[in-house]
Amino acid sequence: MGKANALRAIVLGGALPFTGGLSLLLGEPGPVAAGQEAAALDGSLAAEFTPFLANFCFDCHGEEVQKAELNLEHYTAGGGPLIEDRDIWEAVLDMIEAGEMPPSKKPQPMPEERARMVELLDAKINSFQCTGPVSPGRVTVRRLNRIEYRNTIRDLLAVDFDPADFPADEVGYGFDNIGDVLSLSPLQMEAYLDAAEQIAARAIVADVGEWPPRRRVEGEELESLAGEHVRVESGRLMGFYREGAARGVVELDQGGAYLLRVRAHEDPAGPERARMELRVEGNAVQTFDVAATADEPQVYEHRLSMQGGRRQIELAFLNNYNNDRGRDRDLRGDRNLYVDWLEVVGPLDAPRPELPESHTLVLPSEPKRGGELAHARTMLRPFMSRAYRRPASNDEIRRLTALVEEVMDGGGTYHEGIRLAVQAVLVSPHFLYRWEVDEADSPGKGEGVPEGDVASGEPEFGRPLTGYELAARLSYFLWSSLPDAELYRSAHEGRLVETEVLEEQVRRMLKDPKARALVENFGGQWLQTRNLSTVRPDPATFPDFDDALRAAMQTETDMFFAAIMEEDRSVLDFLDADFTFVNGRLARHYGMEPVDGEEFQRVNLQASDRRGGVLTQASVLTITSQPTRTAPVIRGKYILEQILGTPPPPPPPDVPVLDESNQASETASLRERLEQHRSKADCAGCHSKMDPLGFALENYDGIGRWRDLDGKFPIDPSGQLPTGEDIAGVEDLKRILQSREEFLRNLAEKLLTYGLGRGIEYYDRCVVDDAVEALRAGDYRFSVLVSHVVTSDPFRRRKPETN
Repeated sequence: MGKANALRAIVLGGALPFTGGLSLLLGEPGPVAAGQEAAALDGSLAAEFTPFLANFCFDCHGEEVQKAELNLEHYTAGGGPLIEDRDIWEAVLDMIEAGEMPPSKKPQPMPEERARMVELLDAKINSFQCTGPVSPGRVTVRRLNRIEYRNTIRDLLAVDFDPADFPADEVGYGFDNIGDVLSLSPLQMEAYLDAAEQIAARAIVADVGEWPPRRRVEGEELESLAGEHVRVESGRLMGFYREGAARGVVELDQGGAYLLRVRAHEDPAGPERARMELRVEGNAVQTFDVAATADEPQVYEHRLSMQGGRRQIELAFLNNYNNDRGRDRDLRGDRNLYVDWLEVVGPLDAPRPELPESHTLVLPSEPKRGGELAHARTMLRPFMSRAYRRPASNDEIRRLTALVEEVMDGGGTYHEGIRLAVQAVLVSPHFLYRWEVDEADSPGKGEGVPEGDVASGEPEFGRPLTGYELAARLSYFLWSSLPDAELYRSAHEGRLVETEVLEEQVRRMLKDPKARALVENFGGQWLQTRNLSTVRPDPATFPDFDDALRAAMQTETDMFFAAIMEEDRSVLDFLDADFTFVNGRLARHYGMEPVDGEEFQRVNLQASDRRGGVLTQASVLTITSQPTRTAPVIRGKYILEQILGTPPPPPPPDVPVLDESNQASETASLRERLEQHRSKADCAGCHSKMDPLGFALENYDGIGRWRDLDGKFPIDPSGQLPTGEDIAGVEDLKRILQSREEFLRNLAEKLLTYGLGRGIEYYDRCVVDDAVEALRAGDYRFSVLVSHVVTSDPFRRRKPETN
């Protein structure tokens, strides 16, 4: 809840009367258009406002006394623009119009005074229209929260890393993806450093080895078979000074095609080249004329099939020559053969052992000897670009490749260098934060970033996001993860900035299994079912509750939300629907027709099931209960806050605690005790709004089972709203809530807040207005709301620092 909403709730009595239409929210919105200045109360309006406020408001909300830290006198003195605290003034308007302010014990204005004040305030508040360019707002650069980090690592490296040890993310405006609260503490940075090391070690195999495998026997390791005439020369080469042979032994894992390779050279002499015979198990397989010299030794190769096991490979010198006295000086000399090494490569026809997906995502191929750094530059560019959600710059590639080179220069392997490079990427601010950089010289500019990635036409208010920035916003909104290949390609081609392409991507992405993140992260926080993991119903009162039932409750709500999303159903189904999902355990808990097994099934609801919509699901009913009983006040407050977006103020500090003793529960029903509890005048106003909503759900016990008695007392779920509307029970409640525009506006505001990663400001109200109209025109389909958020100016544009 934003500052203005919080002040409104604290100061002005919280949820407004149920007067129909827009009375549950706060009147008509009106963002400031370009060139329209937000103004304080001044001129002729101030002359009429000030006497009324001075007579009826300043005693509690003036310069000297500021209950709940609200000073209305500040505005009449020209000290602040009215529009920026529009929520407060809309609440003032509604409270004055409803007669709830001034309080009944204070002096009251004449009816004509009250009517004139309402007229003036309404004109002032709604004087700002949704015409012309509107500020899109500015989102604080956002760190990946724990869920986004885990999903991003999963999709980037195919590593399932659980950041359970990370410090908990702060929550703002009801969500944990809000830029303003996602700070980076030293403890958080330490956790990221440790995580990067662990993830890189799991992702990249450090000891890959060459493929096909190579078994090398160095010259000095060969065994001489001809005494002193075949011996190690200079501690490195095997020298053949007379005819003779040397032998090397290799162990082959399996039979197959192999390549025998020998690097050799000769001391040339006489009319022939040195002849080298290659033998396997004593049998000659190939003879080579060695024409290479010591300056440029050559590799001689022969392919053959060999059985697995221990194999002896021999090299023989066949044509020794020594002539120191011949008449022809060109034929004089001493012909010798030298072998640098013998190598067995293979099996050539065996499939390469599979490397983990995480490794091949970074290194889809392996380098050749001597080409490691060039290979690193080629491989790291797409990896960095995916990790940074934009093209990596040449300078960034150079710096990362330098890390690989440093590791190799220090005696490490190529893959150890790649590990370090991956680790560096994972602790880079460009990975940990979602950057939307306004500077023209941002990384990647001028280095392959297409000019068409920015929407044409510079707006008067805010710049369009680039295709890459928009792809990141969209993917983290719907998937809580980085863009996939198709989204990235659309951004690179400059098409994603087009409205039609955006809408097409929304439809595609909502059908992807990764959209389950929207269910769990948006739905779980909007409906607060994430809290289900922490509730602890009293085992003496609810002995049937256990972790299996808790999990079933959560699964039902998640699958229900997913069905609305995947089937593109009406968002009104959140409040009432003719289906749900249960397994055997949950069906028994609800007293429904038996369902076999623990697998969840979709079931059509009957009137006798008394279910339908999230408010009748055990997850919501359990989180809005006390450990030992139901909590009508909490349930009513939940409906006002999460469903209608009209939160009540906190209770006064001196409110007595409800008597929970056994004696009290034996002498009066919970409803009777609460009526006594709220008899204090300061409490009655808010309870008149919350209690009828909460009591409509009173037939559901503290863990969501239907019941007819509260102990020995019959349950009375009826009530009357401040508007005079009667509620006989849960069916009336659902019908009334479905008829309220406030539900649609609240859902639109919640989804926009989650999608933007910031709180809703006064200038966002036009988007909410349009979203409600779009829902009406689109049969209230879920995709209509998502598409409207994604194609809105606040989602597609950004207010630069200079604006």
